[in-house]
Amino acid sequence: MRNQKLKFLIVDALFAVIIAILAQFTIPLGPIPLTGQTFAVGLTATILGARHATIAVCVYILLGAFGIPVFSGMTAGLGILFGITGGFIIGFIFNAFITGWLLDRFGYKMGNAIVANVIGAIITLFFGVLWMQISADMSFTDALMAGMAPFLLPGAIKAIFAAVIGLKIRERLVKSRLLSEKLPS
Repeated sequence: MRNQKLKFLIVDALFAVIIAILAQFTIPLGPIPLTGQTFAVGLTATILGARHATIAVCVYILLGAFGIPVFSGMTAGLGILFGITGGFIIGFIFNAFITGWLLDRFGYKMGNAIVANVIGAIITLFFGVLWMQISADMSFTDALMAGMAPFLLPGAIKAIFAAVIGLKIRERLVKSRLLSEKLPS
């Protein structure tokens, strides 16, 4: 049992690194860049489920908070978390948990994975908009237009890709017995 827990801690850390790597793929789009982070979070949740995806995302955020440049653009630090994009990063925690929980609860099927990932992406955007409103002293409407509207279509596309690719990877990991059908809590 102890070896199993260690194995999953290593897997969680590995997925934190995957999120950090994919975060470096960015397309500048005003003050909030379009990044691979949200895709990576959805992918992680689709493969690992709620508990382990949430742990992986928390490890990723802690690495960045402690100054390791894992956020988009090789940035790090509490200034990023408290800056205009900090709400999106904190939203990743809730994205990972809800996406994974929906899949754990309703099954790892394509339709469920797409719906769960789209909901998770919207959750990330919602947290980002709320924090943007506070940190930039914007009206809710202005924050919505700046922090959600331009990202809805790209977010949906990334969510669909995260669902499709995540299920394929999960299926192969389960088949090869590197991942059990039901991950331990």
